[in-house]
Amino acid sequence: MKILVIGGGGREHALVWKIAQSPLVTKLYCAPGNPGTAALAENLPIAVDQLDKLLAFAYENKIDLTVVGPEQPLSLGIVDLFESHGLKVFGPSQKAAFIEGSKAFSKDLMQKYNVPTAAYGVFTDQSEAEAFINRTGAPIVVKADGLAAGKGVIIAQTCLEAVSAVRDMLSGNAFGSAGSRVVIEEFLTGEEASFLVITDGKNVIPLASAQDHKAVFDGDLGPNTGGMGAYSPAPVVTPAIHEKAMQQVILPTVAGMAAEGRPYRGVLYAGLMVKDGEIKTLEFNARFGDPECQPLLMRMKSDIVPVLLAVANGDLADTGIEWHDKAAVCVVMASEGYPGDYRKGDPIQGLERVAELDDVHVFHAGTAAQADKCVTNGGRVLGVTALGATVKEAIDGAYRGVARITWPGVQFRSDIGRKALDRAS
Repeated sequence: MKILVIGGGGREHALVWKIAQSPLVTKLYCAPGNPGTAALAENLPIAVDQLDKLLAFAYENKIDLTVVGPEQPLSLGIVDLFESHGLKVFGPSQKAAFIEGSKAFSKDLMQKYNVPTAAYGVFTDQSEAEAFINRTGAPIVVKADGLAAGKGVIIAQTCLEAVSAVRDMLSGNAFGSAGSRVVIEEFLTGEEASFLVITDGKNVIPLASAQDHKAVFDGDLGPNTGGMGAYSPAPVVTPAIHEKAMQQVILPTVAGMAAEGRPYRGVLYAGLMVKDGEIKTLEFNARFGDPECQPLLMRMKSDIVPVLLAVANGDLADTGIEWHDKAAVCVVMASEGYPGDYRKGDPIQGLERVAELDDVHVFHAGTAAQADKCVTNGGRVLGVTALGATVKEAIDGAYRGVARITWPGVQFRSDIGRKALDRAS
C-alpha cells in the first residue's frame, strides 16, 4: 500500500512512525512533514491547506490511503474532496469535523443529546456577553467559537478578565475570525482526561486513556497551549469512568451526529472533566490529540493500518486494537516565549544522544532542516516520548531524553505525569 499522511507536527511524526512499521506499507509520504518524518517517509512540499495540490498528488500517484492529521484540512473538507475522486481517506467529513470547527455547534449538540457538559451561552454581542458573565460570576471560561490551534480558551479568574477576553475575541484582535462568536461556560473543577475513540459512524473502538497538560508552566499555571505533555494510561479514567464516558458521551454523540446528517468517521476526541466519580464534557476534537497521539501510538501493540483502512471503508466491525501493558509519557520541549512570540532558527543539540536510549523516541513538531543542522521552527519543538513498565519509569525515561537535548531558551514542564503518581500514592 502507498499511504500519504497529511500534516507536519508531532502528531504526524508519530503517525508516520507507527504506519511505517506496518508490513502492508510499500511507500509512505508526508505532506509537508518535518525532519523527523523525513527519516521514515518522503516529505512533500505541499501545505495542509493546499487541498487541490494534495488531491492531485494522491490521484496521480495512486495513493491507497490518506491519513489526515490536523484539524484545518478536515474543516476545509479534504475528506469530501478526496472521496469525490474515489480516494480512500481516514478522517471525518467537513460536516462531521464541525464538531471541532464550532464550539457553539458542539455545545448545542451535547445539550440536544443529553451529553453532560458545563452550562453555557453563545454570544456575538459584547453587552449580552458581559451580562451573562456578571450573572454567572468568576472564575468563568471564555472560548473562541472557531479553530484557534488549541489556544482559544481563556480561564478568567475575574469578571473583568472575562469581559476583556470577550472584547479581544469579538473585535478580532485575539483569534481573528475564530473569535467572531464566543462560547462562555461555567468553570468546572476536577481532573481532566482525554478520551479518544476510533469510529466508522456506527462501530466504536475506544483507545487507551490519556491525560494532556495544557498550561505552559508547572502546576497547571500560565496560559493554555496546544499541550505541553501527555501520558497514558490515565489512572483517573477508572473502569467506571470509562463506562460512563462510552455510555454518556461517546455513543450518544456518534448517534447524534448520524441523526443530524453528519455521520462521524475517524478519531473522535472527548476532553473530559472528572470529579467525584462523575464526568462532564469540555470539548470535542475531530482528530488525534497532540501530544496525546505520541504516547498512545507508542503503547499501541497492533498494526494501525488495518484500523485506519477499516474506517475509510466504513466497516470497523471485525477490527480491534491491542495495547502494550507499559505506560508512555511525552514531554514537550518548547521555544522560549511560547505560547506567545518566540524565536526560530536556534540549532538543536543532542538529538543523536537520545537515540542511544532504549524505549525513548523524539517526535519532531516545530523543527526544520538548515544545512546539516536541525533547528527550531515552531512553538512546540519536540515531543520526547518514553515507554516504561510503570508511569514512573516512563516519566524517568522521558526526562532522561529531555536532559540530553538543548537549544537557547528551551522550556518544558518538569511535572508531566505527576498527577498519575499522586493518584497511585
